Amino acid sequence: MGEHYPRIRIQMGVDGVRSLYIRESVSITFYMRSSHRELVKPVLRALDVYRNTVGLQRLGWYINPYNEDWDELDDKGWAYVRSEMHERPATSMWLRELPSDTTGYEFNYQGRPLEAYNAEATSAVAFHLPTEYMEEHGPGHVQELALKLAAELPFNSGHAGLAFDFPEGLLVATRAVEARCSRYPGMDVPGLHFTSLFIGTKVDGVHWLNFLGPPVLGGLGGAAGLRAQLHSPGMTVRELDGERAVVMLGEWPEAGDTEQGHTLPAYRELARVLEPWLHLSRTSDENMRRWERRFLD
Repeated sequence: MGEHYPRIRIQMGVDGVRSLYIRESVSITFYMRSSHRELVKPVLRALDVYRNTVGLQRLGWYINPYNEDWDELDDKGWAYVRSEMHERPATSMWLRELPSDTTGYEFNYQGRPLEAYNAEATSAVAFHLPTEYMEEHGPGHVQELALKLAAELPFNSGHAGLAFDFPEGLLVATRAVEARCSRYPGMDVPGLHFTSLFIGTKVDGVHWLNFLGPPVLGGLGGAAGLRAQLHSPGMTVRELDGERAVVMLGEWPEAGDTEQGHTLPAYRELARVLEPWLHLSRTSDENMRRWERRFLD
């Protein structure tokens, strides 16, 4: 879909094996000021919603948190995942379609006992889809999936939209993404593990779909107050249960392209409204600081 976003496919050789490490995808992410014990059932319900929507076999492997090897998600593997979720006071889960290639189908979860962390720590979950899935089923279908996932989770904030999909812990991949992200302001650079440690109840940037809960939505005057501040064509504010809302920026997610002058004015308008609540990392990297403020400066 060159009209809305670029095709990104970057192969890399790691440990003598050449694989697809970086591509574009759709990421659906939620941050929750709730401890893991409170989230076990909601997160597993959301995972079931995701799997039932995209296909039960789409997630085929999981990373073993104890030896960092990939193990198959057969019946034994799923039993392990559910046991780990239920029995541990905290856990980290990374499930994907293939162990060697980034295909776009992934599930990531960081479940923490918040009493053991700083006041800004959260638990977080992310679901990924390849853009080909959206092209086949339509953006409305992806919107509805995001809304179904949101309905299962006690989120404080969240978002859905285009993202660079890559192994976050692989430095060579991270650097390759950082070298490209400034051109496409509408594509997120995910960092679920570190962002969830410090985001608190703030908002992780501006995206295609922007989920707002307490306390940010209240600070904006609720859905009605937020709606009154937004004027760009195609922007929609939809009220959700539990004093929450989602701001939708158009029918399709847009990557933008600074080299072509496509700077995403609707995204910039929402960023200005949300500026007091936007989370900015503590990075000393000037390029990344500039990228985080790409819709503000």
